[in-house]
Amino acid sequence: MSGLEQLYQQIILDHAKARHGSPLQHYDGDGRTGESHQLNPVCGDEITLRAAVADGRVDAVSWDGAGCAISMASASVLTDLVQGVPRDEAITLVDAFREVMRSRGRIEADEEVLGDAAAFSGVSRFPARVKCAMLAWVALEESLLAANA
Repeated sequence: MSGLEQLYQQIILDHAKARHGSPLQHYDGDGRTGESHQLNPVCGDEITLRAAVADGRVDAVSWDGAGCAISMASASVLTDLVQGVPRDEAITLVDAFREVMRSRGRIEADEEVLGDAAAFSGVSRFPARVKCAMLAWVALEESLLAANA
């Protein structure tokens, strides 16, 4: 295993244990909130994610869920990545992550764009695990759309 693969594996393990953004929080700010519940029926992973948007930025993200290390770590990494970024940029990050996950290993994630989420690049080679990694990202996308409605 290369040093980069070991680093990526460690990032996933660390985030699976210390879940940033969890548990689900009530938002008291001036922005609008959206919430989405996602379930992977194949393995039973599930996430409920709440996102608040204020002044065009992702003001807060919190979530609660149960599942494998990949799905829980992905939600944690996503929380750190999108906190405080413009809403449209957060949607662009979801699209970039989705493109990597759908590539079946042909596209390597750009760490400059996706930060620690690049650690999930290897997951794209395992189609059964892609849904695990995508669960929180789909929930964020739906939450941001609901908050903008």
